[in-house]
Amino acid sequence: FYIGAAIFISAILWTVFTTSEYPPEMQASFAEGDEDKNEVMPSGGLMTIFKDIADMPKTMKQLGLVQFCSWFGLFSMWVFTTPAVAHHIYGCAIDDSSSATYQTAGDWVGVIFGVYNLVSAIYAMMLPKIAGRIGRRQTHAFSLVCGAIGLISIYFVKDPMWLIASMVGVGMAWGSILAMPYAILAGALPVRKMGVYMGIFNFFITIPQIVSGIVNRPLVKYAFGSEAIYALVMAGVLFLIGAWAVMRVEDKDDVVLKS
Repeated sequence: FYIGAAIFISAILWTVFTTSEYPPEMQASFAEGDEDKNEVMPSGGLMTIFKDIADMPKTMKQLGLVQFCSWFGLFSMWVFTTPAVAHHIYGCAIDDSSSATYQTAGDWVGVIFGVYNLVSAIYAMMLPKIAGRIGRRQTHAFSLVCGAIGLISIYFVKDPMWLIASMVGVGMAWGSILAMPYAILAGALPVRKMGVYMGIFNFFITIPQIVSGIVNRPLVKYAFGSEAIYALVMAGVLFLIGAWAVMRVEDKDDVVLKS
């Protein structure tokens, strides 16, 4: 944890001290075409935020479903992969969460989670070229489908080593989830509201995880008979729904459409 905290703080400081921002004058010139001459700004910061939420761009609203499916599925994966692997692949009893075998399963989950993060880092560097060829929506949809295949395939895995292959698909989805929705959104936002809407967009990350945290445990217990593997299958299905939804997102700023 100390090492992780040190790396995290170092990365933040590196970004703060090495990233150049546009001067206010240039920011103002970017926003010249965004001003609504008839707009009456509400008084009070809170009312302004409520108005911005009500007036959020169409693309942002459409991305809401994509983000909900993605982050609900991710949170399900983070919570239930260890019990799913322990019970479904390693053969632990449903009520076993402390045996040596369960701990072995948990250790292996830590390894495969490292695999999907490594894959995502590599795949993220490929995303600009892929998006430049087939479009941003298509790129994100493809990545989510790969993630869905990875998650659903865990149900059919018998040898823990094959989970590495499953995590390749998950890593592709993870890399895209952290990048493509923001790339799609940025082109749809008024420049002078960019910071506000990017902040509001984080609601589409936190709310799905809160909902998942509330409903998933009773869902797994009562609907899935405490079989955590079905939470991963459900996460895969949600990724598929997200892939379908992103293809219906309006992306007027897509580089492919401009070429």
